[in-house]
Amino acid sequence: MKRIIVPVFLLLIIAGFGCSGKSDKAIENAREVVLMLTPGINNPRNSEGDFITLKDGRILFVYTHFTGDSFEDHAPAYLAGRFSSDSGKTWTKEDQTIVSNDGGLNVMSVSLVRLNNGNIALFYVRKNSMTDCIPLVRFSSDEAQTWSEPVACISDQKGYFTINNNRVIVLNSGRLLMPVSRHQRNNEPFSYKGVSMCYISDDNGVTWRSSKTVPNPNNVLTQEPGVVALKNGNIMMLMRTEENVQYMSISKDSGITWTPIVPTAISSPLSPASISRIPLTGDLMLVWNDNNGSTPATKTRRTPFNIALSKDDGTTWLAPKTIENNPDGSYCYTAIHYVGRYVLLSYCAGSYSQRTPLSVTCIARVKLSYLYERQ
Repeated sequence: MKRIIVPVFLLLIIAGFGCSGKSDKAIENAREVVLMLTPGINNPRNSEGDFITLKDGRILFVYTHFTGDSFEDHAPAYLAGRFSSDSGKTWTKEDQTIVSNDGGLNVMSVSLVRLNNGNIALFYVRKNSMTDCIPLVRFSSDEAQTWSEPVACISDQKGYFTINNNRVIVLNSGRLLMPVSRHQRNNEPFSYKGVSMCYISDDNGVTWRSSKTVPNPNNVLTQEPGVVALKNGNIMMLMRTEENVQYMSISKDSGITWTPIVPTAISSPLSPASISRIPLTGDLMLVWNDNNGSTPATKTRRTPFNIALSKDDGTTWLAPKTIENNPDGSYCYTAIHYVGRYVLLSYCAGSYSQRTPLSVTCIARVKLSYLYERQ
């Protein structure tokens, strides 16, 4: 594997870049960057994470902390945690190791969920090689003080499976849905064209089974699926593509079978979208790069960074609001967490000109009321 040495002057540039703050003027009073984790010595990259509110009111944020001198996706990394005791306004200054790097390459891509039995589930992938990447889950019954040994969520097949951060959801029934993209199995070659599906658990994450694969009749390149439950009981899956829009599939049986994928009206480069339901209003929130990627220069550019709301369960979307819009910036792999009248957004940030598009982890605290203001 090629190692990338990060010189000191580049670390200083990255540290100065971070979450750029270049955004629509209207958001300056509605958004505050409350945590920015920049690279440092033996820490070339900080990457995607997720939140959980503990029973004592604190918020735990777990993210991927890279070590060594490479910021590539397969470089060494472990899972680190920070805590907030004031609804996300401030955060502890030092990392707490949540999961050490027990993979052949690394551990990353965290989802944190509160189970129906009251325990917390911590999901992540363990990367051993390009033919061995499997999601795992650990459980905590003491509010993240200790964690169980890991359980493999995929045991019916072997290969390279990806799952983004902040992706596992709990349905009203208690069923867990884990959307994954399979890129390699058995003796097949690795492919960037993923096969989407969900893994399902009806016993609080103890055992898992696979859904049917999502039909892809036109053989579109799809990756990094995410799911949300709709008000009518259906499940909507969004996935990134090279077609300048997000694609969609629907499940009418709680994630077991899926309709053939179709394009949406959500303009997007080859970059993931995150979708969630706002507890206070019941509306859907979409966080993504509102960029159709229609030119070679923008096809993989993950900027600007936007939020849009839907009052009709994703049929239409209100005009988007901009969180970040630096044309040299890269903003992606979002986690969404609601705290009263605010939403916490964690995301990766970086610079294209410095060739470090995923090096900084940011947390922004945004007023929900801003998202409902007219443009």
